[in-house]
Amino acid sequence: MKVAVLDINGKETGRKADLSDAVFKIEPNTHAIYLDVKQYRAHQRQGTHKAKERAEIVGSTRKIKKQKGTGTARAGSIKSPIFRGGGRIFGPRPKDYTLKLNKNLKRLARKSALSIKNDEKAIMVVEDFNFETPKTKEFLKVLKGLGLENKKSLFVLGESNNNVYLSSRNLEGSEVVTNSELSTYKILNANNIVLLEGSLEGIEANLNK
Repeated sequence: MKVAVLDINGKETGRKADLSDAVFKIEPNTHAIYLDVKQYRAHQRQGTHKAKERAEIVGSTRKIKKQKGTGTARAGSIKSPIFRGGGRIFGPRPKDYTLKLNKNLKRLARKSALSIKNDEKAIMVVEDFNFETPKTKEFLKVLKGLGLENKKSLFVLGESNNNVYLSSRNLEGSEVVTNSELSTYKILNANNIVLLEGSLEGIEANLNK
């Protein structure tokens, strides 16, 4: 599949990029996408939630009032959950939310997500660019040239570029990743995917193993 290569001003350079049909034009597997996104979201959870239960409360063990004759329910411990400062009944405990998925399923999910974006005409290929110094203003010019200033965008680089990354970091609607950091969730979470020329070979190599 041939796609026009754009410059940072959104104009065609006269060159074409060849996108692999095996990556950008497959029949999407929605269940694979669901599992990969579920894993991504689960791994964002720390799982450190914790509340003390009755046995973990520090306090007196004496019986707080006599058993009979008070006119109220019997009570044996100040650590009981029914009293203020007592333990919590069935409180949250630390939990590991890690999910395991095999590599082939995760590759299928990413290819499915890219194919969906391709069907939506939401993928563009842009020639490689760099900034002399990190400047958000320069990155905003790129967004404006590509018509993405008011859209959520994901820029995929061939290799780490600190100047481009730092220039985009303050912009809530834009994210910059390398081809090895590309995930199903990030692909679907963006309105538009901007693939730099240098990232294409790496993306196809990673997903066609």
